[in-house]
Amino acid sequence: MASTIACEPIEDSLKLSGKKSFAGIPEATFVEDVDAYMKDREGVESILRQLDEQHGKYKFMELNLLARKKKLKSQIPDIQKSLDMIEVLEAKRKTSEQIETHFLLSDLLYSRAIIEPTDKVCLWLGANVMLEYTLEDAKALLQKNHETARKNLSQVHHDLDFLRDQMTTTEVNMARLYNWDVKRRQALNAK
Repeated sequence: MASTIACEPIEDSLKLSGKKSFAGIPEATFVEDVDAYMKDREGVESILRQLDEQHGKYKFMELNLLARKKKLKSQIPDIQKSLDMIEVLEAKRKTSEQIETHFLLSDLLYSRAIIEPTDKVCLWLGANVMLEYTLEDAKALLQKNHETARKNLSQVHHDLDFLRDQMTTTEVNMARLYNWDVKRRQALNAK
């Protein structure tokens, strides 16, 4: 079940707010002129260390975003399955037909159940909390959660793209500063 996620409204909302990232990822500045950049600074090693530290922070942010993406990608199908089940319950309620099903008791252990037509359903909210909802309220809640999860997934995709750009910029800056330092040392040794 492949789904495409529209990023246009998300990018529009970022433009309106003036931010480039939903997660508040700091933007890496590209060093165009290394000579001018290093003119007012001393010690290439300390600047390379700062850039390496910034790169490490970007890697940490990437790991967190990837974990969030994985959680959202597993959550969206679960919400969709719950929505589908509510639609089945609504259809069976209209026909006053019983549902015969099997449900999981524990790993590899199922039990047979007959579900009478109903207008109520219980939803797990998390933290060992379950609430009873009418089918209409449950459907509305799950649709809202589904839309929010899809929006959050789109935001995570955007932030991952932005983060990868910042990591690349930082890596290029590190390489350019290192190469500048090598050339500077070679010129000093030649004198």
